[in-house]
Amino acid sequence: MAETTQKKPEDVSEVLDGYRATTIPVHIDVDVTQTVVNLNEAEALLRNAESIALGDCACRSEGGNCDKPVHVCLVLDQSIEQVKKDNPSFHTISVEEALNALRLSHEAGLVHLAFRNQDGEIHEFCSCCACCCWFLDKLKRFDYHDGVAESSHIAEHLPDACVACGTCVRACPFDAWEINDEGAKPLFHESKCFGCGVCVSACLTQAIAFVPRMKILEANSLS
Repeated sequence: MAETTQKKPEDVSEVLDGYRATTIPVHIDVDVTQTVVNLNEAEALLRNAESIALGDCACRSEGGNCDKPVHVCLVLDQSIEQVKKDNPSFHTISVEEALNALRLSHEAGLVHLAFRNQDGEIHEFCSCCACCCWFLDKLKRFDYHDGVAESSHIAEHLPDACVACGTCVRACPFDAWEINDEGAKPLFHESKCFGCGVCVSACLTQAIAFVPRMKILEANSLS
């Protein structure tokens, strides 16, 4: 049997072309190719777009490793003819239809991963899962924050409202939440949070707030 080898984090950094993480608000020009956008940021992108096309996620279509929604990739302000040349599944939709597709993917626990042009503008983003998306899988497996820009917000645990149900642990795509001792409230690893907001929406008791990342960074610097 052939021996398989697991890529080391330094190998992954080479594959990811040396991207460097930075905290950014949407629509700010920066030299970053891929960035996580939370639900509010993604909705703002869709509402500000002049045209929107929706198509199948190539990763889940080809990988087929899960039952998450497939028709969730969004392209903004691009020629539909050109988009269809690359992927015939794409078709033009309304803003409301795009918002519905976005919310469906968010409720399914998918991460909104956007792609920036050199001018810093976002013209396309997909909703990704670690089981089918190679890039997201490596970010999660190696906790490689240098590979993508984090969203402008971050989760914050509110222990007084937490009932230790474990929903956040199961929902988080990045393993930022960890099961504590039996019956105890979960542990939150702030450094692993990319700010996708999936755990915030999934929490049944509103025990997770979604706060500006800069606020947390400033608070940490003072402590």
